[in-house]
Amino acid sequence: MPGLNSSDFTLMDNGQPKKIVSFSAIDGIKAKDDPPVEVILLVDTVNLPIGRIGFELQEFEKFLSQNGGHLAQPVSIVWFTDQGVDVRHRPSSDGNELAAELKKAENNPLGVRRSGREYNDVEHLELSIEALTVIAQSQAKRPGRKLLIWAGHGWPMLDNRRIVLSSKAQQHYFDTIVELSTRLREARMSICSVSWDEPGPATLLYRDFVKGVASTDKANPPNLALRVLATQSGGRILGPNNDVVAQIYSCTQDANAFYRLSFDPTPASKQNEYHDLKVQIDKPGLAARTNTGYYNQP
Repeated sequence: MPGLNSSDFTLMDNGQPKKIVSFSAIDGIKAKDDPPVEVILLVDTVNLPIGRIGFELQEFEKFLSQNGGHLAQPVSIVWFTDQGVDVRHRPSSDGNELAAELKKAENNPLGVRRSGREYNDVEHLELSIEALTVIAQSQAKRPGRKLLIWAGHGWPMLDNRRIVLSSKAQQHYFDTIVELSTRLREARMSICSVSWDEPGPATLLYRDFVKGVASTDKANPPNLALRVLATQSGGRILGPNNDVVAQIYSCTQDANAFYRLSFDPTPASKQNEYHDLKVQIDKPGLAARTNTGYYNQP
């Protein structure tokens, strides 16, 4: 909602109000962001069945071709294959050019996967998190805000609460959570999860894991689920429904108007000290969507 001032916001760090050091409003008309928000479409060829990769490409193509191919924000396409992350096109506002690239791969989904190997659930998780980390690392070098749109349900949540993880495994997951959270924050990147098909039993299961992980003994694989990361990054979760183009468009509308706030964090007393972050708006019916926490260092 445009028209808000810094006095309308209260920023809470671990339950304590913090002074807002800087404030800026981007409404897309009066005040535009410079550089503009970059939208990243991620083509997931690892977690989707072969038969659904073509559908994913078609939906991205339809979105890019809207409005005669004139994109409101620069868009880049990132391919996630079992060989890693491949950025095949620099950010462009020419949707027709980007759609043409996807069209070439649309009829050959086997060609974009590169390997016929089947992966187990743990490998799906590890490959996906590694890819997301690489993307965040590369985007940290670029100025401005980024919106990563990940189509599909993502990787398996691995939610088996009867399994007791070893301390070594929990340390691994905690270190991964801290690194990825930090990388996304440094890249100024939020994740938008869009999906299709019918809701399943696990559609809302992610809600049990959105609370930030403050210590090693609380770390579990579901804390790295796609929808969990989207929530914690200040992004959105849309679907599942079959109008993926509308979902993507709704995500990109968020790039037109937003607010940027900064504050001075309290020095950490230990390494990887988790801080819960909340932004409240002093207007009835309004809620802020932002990073839900961060890991501070001494």
